[in-house]
Amino acid sequence: MDVMSHRIPQQPASLEELARHQQNVVTASQLRARGVPARMVSEHCRSGGPWQRLLPRVYLLQEGEPTPEQRMWAALLYAAQNGPAGDGAREGAVITGAAALALYGFVSVPRLPAVLGVEVLVPRQRRLRDAGQVRIRRTERELEARSVHGLAVAPVARAVADAIREWDEQGAFGSGRTGPGLLRSLLREALTGRGGGCAASELLAELAEAGLMELPRVRAAVDELLAARREAAFAELLELAAESGLPLPLTGPELRMRGGTYVAVPDLYWPEAAVAVEVDSELRCVSEGESAWVRGGQHRMEYLGVRVLYVGSSRLAAEREAVGGELTEAYRLGGEDVVELLVTGR
Repeated sequence: MDVMSHRIPQQPASLEELARHQQNVVTASQLRARGVPARMVSEHCRSGGPWQRLLPRVYLLQEGEPTPEQRMWAALLYAAQNGPAGDGAREGAVITGAAALALYGFVSVPRLPAVLGVEVLVPRQRRLRDAGQVRIRRTERELEARSVHGLAVAPVARAVADAIREWDEQGAFGSGRTGPGLLRSLLREALTGRGGGCAASELLAELAEAGLMELPRVRAAVDELLAARREAAFAELLELAAESGLPLPLTGPELRMRGGTYVAVPDLYWPEAAVAVEVDSELRCVSEGESAWVRGGQHRMEYLGVRVLYVGSSRLAAEREAVGGELTEAYRLGGEDVVELLVTGR
């Protein structure tokens, strides 16, 4: 009966189907589930045989050198063995680091054929060792994956953080093999859509989680990238204001109360309307002290009646017309019950 059909165990795909899906790379358990005895596997993998062993319990069902994609499949299947996934699934592991970025198509890392080591993320409780060119990285966080060429790959932000951490652990920064230019290019690619890209807040969170923001070279590259994004956003906002018929705002003025009490330094400010604009306010600071200082200024402006508009550079690029409308509306409404403020520095 149809109502009972969900209780019928699903039969595994045939060996031919599985091999086609996994580019001829399979595990011992997958072979066993399809009735291939261990003795036959051993015979086929002998010198001159049609198969070969790539990693512990991972086999290539062909002769000759494996392709870069087949090496990636082997690494992923090795790390996923005995994980929570069922036959043929790979939810127990994801490729990360430079190998993941190569799969995404990043041009700031070596192309896929040149990638030798493959870093794979697995849950912390998994008992696995590095094998061959596969490096195991454990995480306490739930695994997230994107499908790239059928392979489970870490999201861009996580892959970037793991690649930088890998370089740091290998001493690439001290030796000069990884310079500031490479770091800047890598971060820029991550934010401009390579492999689907990632939000700046997501990338910064991953770098902070990995402790990488404490490295001077990484911090400098991040600061430079964010400064460039903010500068471009300022130029775009000034252009939007002109297109909307608004007067040009002051850029970076220092605001104080009449008695001299410091208030804030907004990114843009229209004194005649008591309207301020803050650009990427959630990203501009990478320490809690800096964030508290910026938030304090924003709260003081709002308390004193200034209308504060918060604009993200990513949203500005994606929804330029909508942001322009919000600028116009904010200027039209102006501040409310504004305490007189003085511009003391620009």
